Amino acid sequence: MTTVFIISAPSGSGKSTLVNAIRKIVPHVDFSVSYTTRKPRGPERDRREYCFVPRPEFEEMVRRGEFLEYADVFGNYYGTTRRVLEEAKRSGNDLLLDIDVQGAEQVKQKIPEAVRIFVLPPNRQELEKRLRLRSQDAEEVIQRRLVTASREIEKYSKYDYILVNDDLNDSVDSLKAILLVERSKRTGNQQSTANADTIAKAERCRLQNVGDRLPPILASFAAATAQGG
Repeated sequence: MTTVFIISAPSGSGKSTLVNAIRKIVPHVDFSVSYTTRKPRGPERDRREYCFVPRPEFEEMVRRGEFLEYADVFGNYYGTTRRVLEEAKRSGNDLLLDIDVQGAEQVKQKIPEAVRIFVLPPNRQELEKRLRLRSQDAEEVIQRRLVTASREIEKYSKYDYILVNDDLNDSVDSLKAILLVERSKRTGNQQSTANADTIAKAERCRLQNVGDRLPPILASFAAATAQGG
């Protein structure tokens, strides 16, 4: 049985870096390369980071019902094809979906048992710093991403796990633990792939166990919103 993992985060939270690391260290996990109508950035290559397609082609795929989920994000379409889930099932692998909150809601409706993981930055100031360091977006786009981030983090309670990405190595370890523990539940033999330390790391990220870390993060976004920033 294939376990579907959904990982979402505000743009700039380090989600893509985490996913790339996990793909190298956790076996038997297929990664969905999303389709998008936006242009490649920097060193991005077609069918590696994304499948880059013209807007008319994407819309034709929508009409043919080829997408498991899709959304319009900042004026560009992003979508996950149904084919990737079918391929994961055939190979007996789990599937990791790197999608936004809109797409996550669509997938959860179709696959209720999917495991949802939300990645948060340590605070709004750090998120803004990371967006600027990327040097890929104009100031207007950065501000729009920050406003969108404030709306997205309000959806955190709909996720099973919350991962605060303030230290990359720790975050990679925690994400790995979550995948292994959830896989163990499916196989019915928790000790086969997840030892006590792994289970503890995953449990610390469960929604009900991260309450003390959330208020300062949420407050940093609320304060900026109140100030009109």
